[in-house]
Amino acid sequence: MITGAGPGPILRTKRNLAPADMTSITEHLVQTAAEPDLAAAGVDEAIESFLGPAAQTFSNIVFFELQIGSLGIPLIVVWLMAAAVFLTFYLRFQPITGLRYSVGIIRGRFTRKTDPGQVSSFQALATELSGTVGLGNIAGVAVAITIGGPGAALWIIIFGFFAMTVKMAEATLGVKYRQINEDGTVSGGPMYYLRAGLAEIGRPKLGKFLAGFYALTAVLGVIGAGNLFQANQAAAIIVQATGSQDSFFADKLWLIGAIIAALTALVILGGIKKIGQWTSRLTPLMAILYFFSIIVILILNAGQIPHAFALMFTGAFSPSGIAGGAVGVAIVGIQRALFSNAAGIGSAGMAHAASKTTKPATEGFVAMWEPLIDSVIICTLTSLAIITTGLYAESTEDGIGLTAQAFASVSGWFPILLTIAVVLFAFSTILAYGYYGQQALGYLTKNSKVADKAYQVFWILAVIVGASMSLDSVIAFSDAIFFLMAFPNLLGIYFLARILRLEILRLRTKIDVGVMREISPVELQVGMGDHEPTPEQIRAAEAGRKRKRDKLREVRDTLRRKKRAREKAAD
Repeated sequence: MITGAGPGPILRTKRNLAPADMTSITEHLVQTAAEPDLAAAGVDEAIESFLGPAAQTFSNIVFFELQIGSLGIPLIVVWLMAAAVFLTFYLRFQPITGLRYSVGIIRGRFTRKTDPGQVSSFQALATELSGTVGLGNIAGVAVAITIGGPGAALWIIIFGFFAMTVKMAEATLGVKYRQINEDGTVSGGPMYYLRAGLAEIGRPKLGKFLAGFYALTAVLGVIGAGNLFQANQAAAIIVQATGSQDSFFADKLWLIGAIIAALTALVILGGIKKIGQWTSRLTPLMAILYFFSIIVILILNAGQIPHAFALMFTGAFSPSGIAGGAVGVAIVGIQRALFSNAAGIGSAGMAHAASKTTKPATEGFVAMWEPLIDSVIICTLTSLAIITTGLYAESTEDGIGLTAQAFASVSGWFPILLTIAVVLFAFSTILAYGYYGQQALGYLTKNSKVADKAYQVFWILAVIVGASMSLDSVIAFSDAIFFLMAFPNLLGIYFLARILRLEILRLRTKIDVGVMREISPVELQVGMGDHEPTPEQIRAAEAGRKRKRDKLREVRDTLRRKKRAREKAAD
């Protein structure tokens, strides 16, 4: 959504907004389209009149709130929060006890280039971060502080910690139940671990239903949240940064969309390997740019940092001016943490399923870092920048407009850096969610190459549509479907919790006792960059696998002979 003016547009990413805000925001969207010079009003009106009422009704169902006095608690947030807390305790606080195991795994020291998969663990991490780190960390934090005060920032951090275990669960199961295709490509994600995992524990019908339901909602949900809206936001902020109504692009949004679509095509058509390569480069670039920009703001307001932390702690437990008091602030913060990092949506299961590994839990230890970076580090930096400048208490802006004002407090040109970061965030999200949509469609079409290419073309063209039009109701509908993905995904994880814990604790034990060691020679390690094996390494790996098969066959034959001998002796 594009509203207001100031140092930058107010861009509110609805897939990253709290459900408590969703109803009022959607109603506002139906009443006010984007600025007239940024969209074709006639088209917008036709879309709104046709889809508006249906989108609003569906959104209200998905984001249904349980009213306790004057406080509304969205049930879907309770569903996500309960899973995060349960898994953290059930898996023995892996975000604390298991973090040290993940460093070597991320660096690719425990996996071979000849292992099945298409990308390195680091590239899978970058792909998932590209889909979650974004406008929610920039605009969403500002929205949370505007609604719940500085205390909401502390709750974002707290539940970002709990979300680490949810990501761990999704990634581990995504690898364990992935499907390696004949051409070496990988199909994975909640669709596969819901179907195969539940069948393994004796619930095949439930697993098949949940998998199909998840895949359908994923195909539709990622289009709005991961494509149309991202392209629209990127185009809008480019127009604002280049002169607003006087911008060359003011009446040529399709041109911005075409440029982004062309860049998207170069990556998307190359498959997950290309996506992994680009996101592994873009994600550090985005993080570094945003990190150093925030650091500059904090240096200029260094004296206010201790006071900012004090406000966060006191505001979290003794707030004023918000319905529900401390509970109300907690709800706002929890919504922001769980919705900005997409823990529970299942995307981590798709991203990490493509990783080169033979041990599913390795990717769980890698995926833990995603909420840590997303909801703990980046959201904390954004919160401090807003609180230390004092703008949250005096500004009339919210969302990214408030963050842009914090940047403008440094210099009039400083918001340009924010514009660059937003565009990069939007582009990387388009890449990541395009892959997720392909995976979900592949499940529904049995990995049809024709359907896959058609979806890629559709995804690329949708970028132009998203940049050119205001599709508020379509986005509201897609967002509701997007969050609906959490229901079958988390239900399946509850059923598979025992298998999940066994995988994770078994890997830790192997590392502790020295059974699992760093791969030698170093040249065979996947690493963080080039992970393609040489022909010699492939031949050696195939020979090794053949020796193992022969040895296993020999052991089985020996056991059969001994069994027959015992039976003959018994007769």
